[in-house]
Amino acid sequence: MTSPVFSTRIRPLRTALAVSGLTLATSALAWAEEAATPPPIDTGDTAWVLTASALVLMMTLPGLALFYGGLVRTKNVLNVLMQCVLSAGIVGVLWILVGYSLAFSTGNAWIGDFSKVGLSGITLESVTANFATPPRNIPEYVFVMFQAMFAIITPALILGAIAERMRFDVWCAFIATWLLAVYCPIAHMVWGSEGWIFKSGAIDFAGGLVVHMSSGFSAIAAATLLGHRRGFGKDAMPPHSLPLCLIGAGLLWTGSDSMPAARSARARSPRSPSPTPAPRRRRRWSRGRWSSGCTAASRRRSAARPPRLRASLPSRPRAGTSPRSARSRSASA
Repeated sequence: MTSPVFSTRIRPLRTALAVSGLTLATSALAWAEEAATPPPIDTGDTAWVLTASALVLMMTLPGLALFYGGLVRTKNVLNVLMQCVLSAGIVGVLWILVGYSLAFSTGNAWIGDFSKVGLSGITLESVTANFATPPRNIPEYVFVMFQAMFAIITPALILGAIAERMRFDVWCAFIATWLLAVYCPIAHMVWGSEGWIFKSGAIDFAGGLVVHMSSGFSAIAAATLLGHRRGFGKDAMPPHSLPLCLIGAGLLWTGSDSMPAARSARARSPRSPSPTPAPRRRRRWSRGRWSSGCTAASRRRSAARPPRLRASLPSRPRAGTSPRSARSRSASA
């Protein structure tokens, strides 16, 4: 029995189809494995961002708490310390629940959406890229924690403007509202990928726009609304402890060195200008307040001194006269 004439033509076609199908299946399997492989994580950048997160938290607790606690009066030290502690607790919880989503989700040019509420959609394989060339990745959970440290210290900076003038419960409500209404939209506009300031080309490594300008202008507005302290200009208000103030300023100075480099998420990032002038201004302000307080107290003690006691005290010699001539004139008199 002879085979059909067309069989010799079908066999090469079947072989070609089988080879093509095997090639496509191998390619699809390779693509699936490549898609399932998580992107590489840079261990050096991850370690540095973790270290910088601890340093920024140290700026708030205990750095900022000691700095402000040393500047207020003795009766208000505990209140200021607890306000800093509660700021970290309230802001930390709000940041995980809704703050991170409003600041770093897609959203629009002004504020993010609720796609990451409660860190939904973030897994252990989620990464965040930095500004290096080529970009290097760190885990998104590490990025969330680092951004939480900035969200904690920013409203705590406003505390210095309203110290001794705002009740504790009002302060807690204020920082919760301020975080969601002020900080999160500004953080999205400056640091979010869809923010209009970010798209304009602004790169804020050290937090000058998001942290310092927002807290500074808010502090001015809060101080203007609350007014001055009771007895300001009449009673002496010396700081509680200048050593505590100096320790807090040192901790703030140390932690601020980690802000620019960690913001760019790389250990070898360009450094921002040195933060030397700020601690100098703070120490000069503290010294001026201390000296003015002591001068006012000495004036009141002198005014309260009995007239006879003031008259019995020897007078100082005038400039240009020796002590001997002054004594001779007093003896002749």
